[in-house]
Amino acid sequence: MTDGEPTDDPTAADHMDSEDPNDEEQYHLEVGPDDVAETVLLPGNPERLGKITDEWDRSEEVASHREYRTATGAVDGTPISVTSTGIGGPSAAIAVEELARVGADTFIRVGSCGAIREEASVGDLVITRGAVRQEGTSDEYVREDYPAVADHAVVAALVAAAERLDYDYHVGLTCSTDSFYAGQGRPGFEGFEARGSDDLVEELRAANVLNFEMEAATILTLANVYGLRAGAVCSVYANRVTGEFRTEGERKAAKTASLATVLLAEMDERVEEAGAQEWHAGLGLK
Repeated sequence: MTDGEPTDDPTAADHMDSEDPNDEEQYHLEVGPDDVAETVLLPGNPERLGKITDEWDRSEEVASHREYRTATGAVDGTPISVTSTGIGGPSAAIAVEELARVGADTFIRVGSCGAIREEASVGDLVITRGAVRQEGTSDEYVREDYPAVADHAVVAALVAAAERLDYDYHVGLTCSTDSFYAGQGRPGFEGFEARGSDDLVEELRAANVLNFEMEAATILTLANVYGLRAGAVCSVYANRVTGEFRTEGERKAAKTASLATVLLAEMDERVEEAGAQEWHAGLGLK
């Protein structure tokens, strides 16, 4: 529900503004505290849920409302959930907000992207270390010079997972936008070109940015603001430099994020056993 949108539920506003929303079913996602694991994968497309949960030992869909579908299960005995966010920062922010309210503390975006460097071929993975906040949602939360950075343990787990699965991957900076067309330097309807679109890709390439997508910056920013963990892994569907385009590799991203969840659980155990504050390479992995 947006401001001004009519509703048949007279308690909807009270529900969303209650002092303890953690104890309630969330308004948009329709999930409660017992529905999700601490780690949640966040694809954009609701149709990707099945492709992700196919890689798990077990799963059960627990909610479906609007663009938000949620399933919970386990991988190698590790609890895991997935919630689709729809396209863009505004809906992704709603997902993070409501999932955090019911106990999730780690978020991994699982999606597709367009690469802007030659070395990132179609079918490769891009693991995001940090994101250019070219979207507007994160600006609603914090000043524009606040960094959108991935949690170091999540990045390490994604890299370890990609290595174990023998996938080609690249680690670096992502540009998140609000527009698939003008915001990513593509022509609009009837060839419309937004101001600066001619130079956008080259400017970002010169700054060593790897790829375009539409949700990572919002998810990373909110996670840092709230003291949570987040990261992102995306399959390259298009390379804007070479002109390649194929919808390829989405299961690679799903398998990498799922395995990374198992590795994160192991990393968290090592941290606790060692009495450390954070995971570091000296704690190792099996």
